Amino acid sequence: MAPKKNPLNLNPLQLKTLTLFQALSQMEGVAAPHDDPGGEPGHIMISHMPRPHGDHFHLGPWVVRAQDASGLSNESVWTALERKKLIKSLFPRACVLTPAGGSYDTGLKDNILHQGGHH
Repeated sequence: MAPKKNPLNLNPLQLKTLTLFQALSQMEGVAAPHDDPGGEPGHIMISHMPRPHGDHFHLGPWVVRAQDASGLSNESVWTALERKKLIKSLFPRACVLTPAGGSYDTGLKDNILHQGGHH
């Protein structure tokens, strides 16, 4: 039997936000390894949250529509992701992406992270 898509039943906004956290976790100067108090490896501190300008913002090589990033400023979304052990919230300044959060398949990367430069 194939694994269930979205096994934690994240809603669309939670999925989009987790996708952005995953992308941010790969960016130098934005994210760094984080020592977990429990000793579990693979935690990543994301310490610089992007701010949209106009209807979009830049995330490394990608352009993201502001409407796809509203969860970055929504404490309820962060709380839900933390409750499901995908992040540890330090809302609104930072979060720690857990190994489970980093490996969760949101299925949205190609839908919300668009290649492109400034227009």
